[in-house]
Amino acid sequence: MFLDNFKKLLATDMAAVDLVIRTRLHSEVLLVNQIGEYIIGGGGKRLRPALVVVSAHAFGYQGTRHHDLAAVVEFIHTATLLHDDVVDESELRRGKATASAMFGNAASVLVGDFLYSRAFQMMVEVGEMSVMQTLADATNLIAEGEVLQLLNCHDADVDTANYMRVIHCKTAKLFEAAMRLGAILGQAPAAEQSAAAKYGMHLGTAFQLVDDVLDYSANEAQTGKHLGDDLAEGKPTLPLIYAMQTGTSAQAAVVRDAIENGAVEKFAEVLEIIHATGALDYTREVAMRETEAACAALAGLPDSAHKQCLLDLAHFAATREF
Repeated sequence: MFLDNFKKLLATDMAAVDLVIRTRLHSEVLLVNQIGEYIIGGGGKRLRPALVVVSAHAFGYQGTRHHDLAAVVEFIHTATLLHDDVVDESELRRGKATASAMFGNAASVLVGDFLYSRAFQMMVEVGEMSVMQTLADATNLIAEGEVLQLLNCHDADVDTANYMRVIHCKTAKLFEAAMRLGAILGQAPAAEQSAAAKYGMHLGTAFQLVDDVLDYSANEAQTGKHLGDDLAEGKPTLPLIYAMQTGTSAQAAVVRDAIENGAVEKFAEVLEIIHATGALDYTREVAMRETEAACAALAGLPDSAHKQCLLDLAHFAATREF
């Protein structure tokens, strides 16, 4: 299985990354430690920090700074999760109560701020302006993406282009940054750094597209979230947009009403429409095109175990069921 091979290839590096994470997570304020450990220790694929590691190796980096930058990326990602769960009023993540449900909204937001600021302390220590530029730009764009998504909630007129813009800002940008960081550490030429970033952007887009599919098709025990959460929050994701575009006027009206009112009680009816219009298959197809573009971006990279890992990861992104 791909994930087993992925973890085996990166085991030593990711153990070092985890050590950095736990060391730099420490604060003299007990609640910071409690909440930070609660969410960082809560599982997850550690995919974004792993991308920094794989990218660094693929571009021939030999030092240890990739462990520090992988931890930085994980801190930024964790901060966004803490803030996301407050904004979305989510009660479940990765199969357990969210930090906001456990500790309250105020504490979650403030610890998210701590993680952002700790991440910036660490990136300054690396002392590489291009690293700081990459992460500062990514963090700013992620924040814009969060605001865009908020504006889109309960808006059934959001089109595909607007939806894809949110994905690029909110999700794909950190994947893009993680890949670019590895290339920077490997002192790759500008064109190769851009190629690595392009891979990350397409990979991150594919992951989010499949996440949106899984919100209407996954096993809850595998995903650790409730089916229909996106609908309850009024998020107009691609399966819903496509169903409205291709379904009958009556079907489109049902989906529109569900988005505008967060009508989770209509989930079964919306799900039937999604399946009738082939919206999940279509979204998977779009995700597959993104992974093909991701792989194409790496065409000029010399063959290696780590390049193959990136190619396999792209395939996994579009075909996964959890």
